[in-house]
Amino acid sequence: MRQARVAALLAVLVVGLVTAGAAGRIARAQPGHGSLAGQLLVAAPGMRDPRFARTVIFMVRHDATGAMGVTVNRLIGQTPLAGLLQRLGVDPAGVSGSIRIHWGGPVEGPRGFVLHTADYASEGTIAASARFALTASPEVLRRIGLGQGPRRALFVLGYAGWAPGQLEAERERGDWVVAAPDEEVVFDDNHAGKWERALAQRKIDL
Repeated sequence: MRQARVAALLAVLVVGLVTAGAAGRIARAQPGHGSLAGQLLVAAPGMRDPRFARTVIFMVRHDATGAMGVTVNRLIGQTPLAGLLQRLGVDPAGVSGSIRIHWGGPVEGPRGFVLHTADYASEGTIAASARFALTASPEVLRRIGLGQGPRRALFVLGYAGWAPGQLEAERERGDWVVAAPDEEVVFDDNHAGKWERALAQRKIDL
């Protein structure tokens, strides 16, 4: 069942995210006061939306226009990286290994993104913080397959998005808590334990 789901998603996979100011340069998140960009959004134990129960979301953007993040603890499966690049029309010469595929959220499910450490950047990279970035270009997948990519990375399909004021209302309702970004929580392969670990690191609002 899981492999069938992976095949169905890959059949319509698109990599790329259109963001204001991203064309031709590295886009940078512009968080204002109270922005959660670069933080972990962790589902509270009483989360009401079953789609997000026990999820850990890395927040890429949060400003007056809304918010966007990608879930880091929902593994779907894995696929050979060379085959994935072929589907995207990218030359897979020299590429080896497989890549794990994660559910990033319910918005634009066929769209793929790579959340990674900030030691890699290219056109289409969004610097969410000094330590983490998001790239929506097939080139980062090719670089990973060649051993030239970021130190750590997570490939996701889809993302979580909120309209202006929506996330703030959900937090007031008690659906989410905020935790400091932890590289081990974000990129570790122990997906089953990520939610508990992130919840234990939650920030206390004074």
